[in-house]
Formats: sequence, structure tokens, C-alpha cells
Amino acid sequence: MRTLCICILALVMSGAGCSGDFGLSKSENSATPGAGIGGSTARFTLLDNTLYVVNSTTLRAYDVSNSMNPIPGRQTKLGFGIETIFPYSGNLFIGTQTGMLIYDASRPGDPRYLSTYTHVLSCDPVVVQGTLAYVTLRSGADCRNNAVAANLLEVIDVSNLQAPRIIRSIPMINPRGLGVDGDVLFVCEGDSGLKMFDLTNPTAPRLMQHLEGVRSYDVIPNRDVLIVTGKDGIYQYSYADRKQLKLLSKLAIEPLA
Repeated sequence: MRTLCICILALVMSGAGCSGDFGLSKSENSATPGAGIGGSTARFTLLDNTLYVVNSTTLRAYDVSNSMNPIPGRQTKLGFGIETIFPYSGNLFIGTQTGMLIYDASRPGDPRYLSTYTHVLSCDPVVVQGTLAYVTLRSGADCRNNAVAANLLEVIDVSNLQAPRIIRSIPMINPRGLGVDGDVLFVCEGDSGLKMFDLTNPTAPRLMQHLEGVRSYDVIPNRDVLIVTGKDGIYQYSYADRKQLKLLSKLAIEPLA
């Protein structure tokens, strides 16, 4: 039931199909047309009539200019521990258990490696806005790292795509998916709630609100409406008031057996 609801959400937001527990990557702020809107923990994304899909080791491109006849394209070996993919301004930012990979996707279906940002072994979703990437690092058995130090929100300068560098690390509880929209950043803390940060200074996120009662996994911020996928349902919040989230609706989902 959870997979079905998340799949329906992806269909509504992007018009693309989905199966399993895949989601669409958010690219609202990208200057490139023809991309979907979705969460930071996605494993596929649509960019310039090309569908990019990652598994644990590989990036695969599909030409979907004819949606009735998708054409498999290039496969790119990425290494191990590949987790997420996020498109921004013609580039692909790929989260892995050991860091972030950056690929130039300006040539549809033929991504070219640019650089790697390396961190400790942990789970690693990533979103990008302007010249900054925001990355969450999470410890835990499923991330193959139990070090408390791995629970972080990192701000990374990607103005030079071939030489990303860390600017700031912010301690977190157990961060998961995240989303950015202009002057606001949202970070899911799993069973520990949902956090909203002020990005008036984009390099120094400032905590504005912590909703401890929302068990959140991933978010989609879009035009002052935040969609949150959680342990017990899908929530919609208004963030038109940057100081306080306002609950709009909740679609309850029964836990999987």
C-alpha cells in the first residue's frame, strides 16, 4: 500500500510511470526543461527526454522521447553503494554510501564524470540549489555505519563542479531525505520528526521549526506546499509562512506487515 501511494504521488507530480519503491528526483530549480519533481531519495529521474536510473552499482540511460518505445542507452559503472540521483542544471548529483558523484548530463544519454566528494561511510541523499549542495549523512545498520558522528547535514560548495568542497557540517539526529526551495530547507529526521531551516544565509542553515510528531522519510517542496512521505502516511504542509508549517492534509497508510 505504501509503495502504491508513493507511486501515485510520483505520477501526479511528473506524468511518468513507476514501479517498486522508486521515486522521481526533484528538479524544480533546474534550468533544464522536461524534468520531473520528486524526493531526494529517488533512484531515477527524467532529464531532457532521457530517463536516468541507478542501482547499487550502475547508472543506466533510456531515451524516452517516444514514451511508447523507450530505447535503452548507455550503462555507466559507478562503483558500489549507489543510493540516489538528483538532477540540476544539466548535471546529475549521485548520492552514494561513501560520497557524492557529479556527472555532466548536457549530452542526453551520455553522462560524463566530473568529480567525487568523499565522506565517511553512511547513507547519503543530496539536493542542489545554485552553487550549493545539501547532503545528509545518516548512521545505522542499514547504512553500514554506526558512528554517531555520521549523523550530519553538510553544506558543499559546487561552484566548481570538478572540485566540490565542504563549507559546513551541522549535527543531526538521524537525517534522511531533504528538500530545498529558495530560502527554506527541509530535512527529515525519521522517527525524530521533520525540521525546517532558514536559508537567508544559504551557507549557514538556521533551524526555524522542529515537528517532533511527524515520522518523516522524504519531502517534495514545491510552490509553498510541502509533501512529506512518512512512516504512517503522506502529509501536505503549507510553508507560505516561513516561520511555521501549517498542516493541510494527511493520507494515512497502513504499515506493511
